[in-house]
Amino acid sequence: MTEITELWTNRADLRETKTVTRSAPELREGEVLMKIEKVGLTANNVSYAVTGDSIGYWGYFPADETWGKVPAWGFAHVVDSNCAEIESGERVWGFFPLASHVVLRPGKVKPARFVDTAEHRAALPPMYNGYMRTGPEPEILSQFEDERCILFPLFATSYILYDFLIDNDFFGADQVLIGSASSKTGFGLAHLLFNDKSLDKRVVGLTSTGNAVFCEKLGCFDEITVYGTENELDPSTKSVFVDMSGDRPLTVRIHEHFTDNLLATWVVGATHWEDGGKPPAGLPGAKPTFFFAPTHMGKRDKEWGPGKFWEKAFTASIEVTQDTASTLVIVAQSGADAAAASWLGLLDNKVPGSTGLIVSI
Repeated sequence: MTEITELWTNRADLRETKTVTRSAPELREGEVLMKIEKVGLTANNVSYAVTGDSIGYWGYFPADETWGKVPAWGFAHVVDSNCAEIESGERVWGFFPLASHVVLRPGKVKPARFVDTAEHRAALPPMYNGYMRTGPEPEILSQFEDERCILFPLFATSYILYDFLIDNDFFGADQVLIGSASSKTGFGLAHLLFNDKSLDKRVVGLTSTGNAVFCEKLGCFDEITVYGTENELDPSTKSVFVDMSGDRPLTVRIHEHFTDNLLATWVVGATHWEDGGKPPAGLPGAKPTFFFAPTHMGKRDKEWGPGKFWEKAFTASIEVTQDTASTLVIVAQSGADAAAASWLGLLDNKVPGSTGLIVSI
């Protein structure tokens, strides 16, 4: 009997984790047991946990009312199958819990992908339910396996933000301010904006003193501004603020500095999760609004046809990865204890932007 090891996180106290082991359940018809090979851990996973209840991330791999399984992107292969369309040994890339194994229920099976049709996932945002079958994928993807776990989901979000800003004509802004510029989603967005010369938009990265040099080396910002010095920016420049940090005090400072010239604020992530919270009412400038990527993806699917937008986002992820992979130092760790330690490092903002974490349990 296969034993499953999982890392559970206290939903009310994200620093508290515990290792849970159990025997794999007997597969029902249509189910497969996946051995999770490796997943990437980034600040994005912290955002998943922080918004686990409000958006539903805890619902993808439910534990109980007190504990949750943080989801992450990575690779797994089938070790047991009771699904006629999926054979043992098949390898996939997609959304997995921090665990050694997981049971999926493949449906809508196509040569390149399938969807987990488990009942508990039916009402959740569908973009996380798809799994890519690696067999028919182009050879180039095999060259970036670790980067794919770490960067692809984030750079896909970067592309969604990039397209969203273009689709809305940057809300009339001439400048894009990116909070937590050293985050993968942050510098992915900067890379897309900075290298699209048809846009002629100024890209400003907001970051910590410790990550400023890293952001400068990326070469995709017109200016790097260290937290606390935002008042040195020209307040007369019409700006849009795309915030990966979720840092409430930072949001207040940006709004009070740019006032009516801040034409939009989109809250994307929560890298500074303990400094988060709803911004106070009555801030000058545009009202801060939470950005939910599936909403824009749904809009594009209606306009371009199902799956077309994701193809563009996936292609952009490959291109940005090729251009930035050399800046990433990958650290691979194995075991539930190592995964817990990596998780704490992310929560405490002790993982540099130049580091990419790969975890196997």
